[in-house]
Amino acid sequence: MNESRPASRKETFVFAASDGVPPQVGPFAHATRLGDLVFLTGQMPTDPATGELVGGGIVEQAEQVRANLAAVLAGFDLTLDDALQVRVYLRHFDEHFEAFNERYRTWFAGPLPARTTIGVTGLAVGALVEVDVTAGR
Repeated sequence: MNESRPASRKETFVFAASDGVPPQVGPFAHATRLGDLVFLTGQMPTDPATGELVGGGIVEQAEQVRANLAAVLAGFDLTLDDALQVRVYLRHFDEHFEAFNERYRTWFAGPLPARTTIGVTGLAVGALVEVDVTAGR
């Protein structure tokens, strides 16, 4: 097909620990924006200041993931209530699904976004949970 395509309006963003966002654990941006949509890379339960995995179990790790997601979204003047789609990756699905859900419900003031939850055999840095978000206005 020989149709000409307009230049991409895609922008990528990398944040610093001073923004409250942990360093990446691989070669990727923290977020990509296309028009009014923002696609966040999966956030791990890592401390923004140290890049280290936070201690505790699924509840503590889920709360750190929430804080990390909120910090990236804040860079776009968005909050978790602007989430359109959420993907959750749980290392121990059967063991952590209910506990994660209890914490997850507190993340939103308004209606819950669409969500997929996937059980996985492992996550980077030994995390129990990773969450990525697509958000927009």
